[in-house]
Amino acid sequence: MQFNKQKKIVQEEENKSIDINAEMQGSLIFRESVNLKINGQFKGTLDTKGTLTIGSTAQVEANINGENIIVAGKVTGDVLANKMLVLMPTAVLHGNITTPKLNIVEGAMFQGRCQMQGQSSLSSGLENLLNIDEVAKYLEIDLNEIERLANTGKIPGTRSGNTWKFERTQIENWAASGKLS
Repeated sequence: MQFNKQKKIVQEEENKSIDINAEMQGSLIFRESVNLKINGQFKGTLDTKGTLTIGSTAQVEANINGENIIVAGKVTGDVLANKMLVLMPTAVLHGNITTPKLNIVEGAMFQGRCQMQGQSSLSSGLENLLNIDEVAKYLEIDLNEIERLANTGKIPGTRSGNTWKFERTQIENWAASGKLS
């Protein structure tokens, strides 16, 4: 992960907040609820719990998974919000959206597909999604081999931008079918 400016972290007992005014690259994963605000540039993947705010000066190139997502800046990538997504008047989003609740404020720009799903199906779906590293560890197969199998369509998975997502039940069924060898 690359930092070019500084980031400010404020933690309280019940409210964890992180403001990032930086140029960053990599994967940010939060397993606990946090209020995250990105004001700088970010490239990679974001997987958050709590509220993620993309500030009006932010430029994000990432696939984003989160609970509540507010976009006021520029985002290029797919967005999965399992509670709500809000596109503010200054927002520019190029990518596909999956969310149960969507609020697009007048002035926001959105280019892509939108799939509205119930909150419970999104929540259960997130818990059953594995990334390529998790599949490699689960199946005890080299990461490069999993990527080769995914790219050739020999293992069930979905490519989203530069990342692969795999449904746990499909991987379990695939492994049980004997196609593993």
